[in-house]
Amino acid sequence: MENQARKIISRSDLAGLGDGHVAYIREIGPEQALELLGNQVELPSGSKLFCLYMADGTPFAISASFEAAMANAFEHDLLPMSVH
Repeated sequence: MENQARKIISRSDLAGLGDGHVAYIREIGPEQALELLGNQVELPSGSKLFCLYMADGTPFAISASFEAAMANAFEHDLLPMSVH
């Protein structure tokens, strides 16, 4: 099988996936959450959080459980995709 060139997808191409209705969920630590939220909240160290991101990587919402992040996606008419 020949090597195929990989296509580089721009941030704007990603943003347009699914007409702006595609998102993904990723587990984040409290340090990452504080970077996104600022020092406005207190989070116990070692806590698990789940961030809902738009297809282009823009953070949309942070939840305390995967299920809540999924519900948040559906509530906002977003289609959460699996990311590996």
